[in-house]
Amino acid sequence: MQKNYIELRINRDFGDIITAYFDFFKQNIKKFTNVFISYNGVFLVGLLIASYLLVSGFIGMIAYENNADFNNTAGLDEKYVIYMIAGGIIFFVIFLMVGVLNYGLATSYMICYEKNKGQNFEKKMVWEHTKNRFGSIVVFVLLLILVFLVFMVVAIVLAFIPLLGLFAQYIIQYFMVSWLGVSFFSMLEENRGVGEALSEGWRLVIDNFWKAIGVNFVMGLLLGILIMLAMVVPGVLVGIYTFHVVENNVDYAASIVATVVYTLGTCLFLVISVYGQCLTQFVNGILYYALHEKTYNQNARSKIEQIGSTPE
Repeated sequence: MQKNYIELRINRDFGDIITAYFDFFKQNIKKFTNVFISYNGVFLVGLLIASYLLVSGFIGMIAYENNADFNNTAGLDEKYVIYMIAGGIIFFVIFLMVGVLNYGLATSYMICYEKNKGQNFEKKMVWEHTKNRFGSIVVFVLLLILVFLVFMVVAIVLAFIPLLGLFAQYIIQYFMVSWLGVSFFSMLEENRGVGEALSEGWRLVIDNFWKAIGVNFVMGLLLGILIMLAMVVPGVLVGIYTFHVVENNVDYAASIVATVVYTLGTCLFLVISVYGQCLTQFVNGILYYALHEKTYNQNARSKIEQIGSTPE
């Protein structure tokens, strides 16, 4: 067993769930990052291409609007619009594919960690566990998108109710995050169908309503701060370069350096956002094991049986 192995199947209270998350995060950040990079390489290149098209189109449009000469630049605005549309489409497709992949990878990683008691399981095991359930993962993520579209409509309606509507909106939002995250873990951990997993997740979260909402609210806030701090570096670099461009009247539309800097900055923002999604799913993993153990007491009963069967 791995030294300092963090047992996941424990009935934890609110504070212990948060503590367990950060312990798990510190212990597994390096190994999971290796898994993340290994199986997202092609998509990261795709995000880089999408970033280049978006940046080229955006910079081109600004330059065109500021220096429009309809005698010799007619039609260039259409080229920049095409860049932005192509970049947006590529980004949407890749982001959807990356979402499907990493939602599964983060969950499978935690499942493999728990099943192997933290031993040195290979990243191929994480991939195999994800691949074997890929069909269910795709269906679940597509359903997740539909659920969030419905939530957006509800949020718009609630926005017209002062204060109370905002409060209700946040409760519904964090309930949905908890329900869908726990359901996804139930689907992959217990090999359930999508409908059965959603039903099980609903029961676990409803029975522990405020704990589930509280954990996702607090961890969502803390992870949001962490992700924002991670974005400070590319943000500062892009900001400094932008200041240089403005102060020195650099022709950013014709500058290769400007395109490279803004492309890399945009790509880093996207990659950090995707990685943050994985960290959020780890929260629901800790929550799932805690709620499952509280409901079924499987781990506790197993330990009692082992003690009872130990020869005197």
